[in-house]
Order: sequence, then C-alpha cells, then structure tokens
Amino acid sequence: MHKVYLGLGTNLGNKEQHLNDALAALSQQVGVVHKCSSFYRSKPEGFDSQNEFLNAVAFVETHLSPHELLHLTQDIEKQLGRTSKSTHGYTDRVIDIDILIYDDVEVDTPDLKIPHPLMKQREFVMIPFLEISDRGERLAMI
Repeated sequence: MHKVYLGLGTNLGNKEQHLNDALAALSQQVGVVHKCSSFYRSKPEGFDSQNEFLNAVAFVETHLSPHELLHLTQDIEKQLGRTSKSTHGYTDRVIDIDILIYDDVEVDTPDLKIPHPLMKQREFVMIPFLEISDRGERLAMI
C-alpha cells in the first residue's frame, strides 16, 4: 500500500458537504482514509473571487499507481460536480483534489508533478498537512 497525502478544496455551494462527499468517495474508490485535517478557510489565491475556500488534507493508503490515482481523483471531481480543470488560470470550483505526496516518489510529467510543486508556498495546504503528518514526513518537507 502506498502512503499518499491529498489536498482538498472547494469554494462553491455547501463547502463542508463537498469536502465530506470527497472524503467518502476517496474512501470508497481510492483506499483507506486514515486521517483528515480540520477544515480550514482561506482566501482565493491566484485569481479574484468573492467565494472563500474551505480546504483540508487527507492521508490515504492506496494500491493505485500515481497516474491511476490522478485519473481516479479527476473522476471523483467530475462525479461531485466539477465541470473541468482550470487550464488558463484558476477558477471557482465545487471540488479540487490534488496529489501532494505519494510515498517518497517524484513524478515530473506534463499531467502530474509529485510532490506538488506549490504545496510549500500555500498555507492552506501546509497548515492542514502539518496537522496530520507524522514527524518524518514533516522533516522531509524542510
């Protein structure tokens, strides 16, 4: 089983329900969700929006490969109402699921980069990540 940290975010509709629905879908389709951080509010970064975000980080164990996980998380986003990924800048979204860390694997392909290249720059990722990660994973991030 692979140890994975996933970033979750939403800024439309019933945000708490969207995060809970995403966690349920991850549990049913991806693997065992061992931990989830508290839900954190944040302002949109990288675009203008009136809608505040609700974010969390989940620790999951899965048998899926990194690219299988990417495709399944994108399917879950669609199942939960996301219409498309942002290709030219960021936009409001019902749900966003990002792969932050996958074991100690590094992936650098056009469609997937692990560890997530912006996670250390984003408080809305790092605060919930630090809440649930163990000491070894925190040290690896320094």
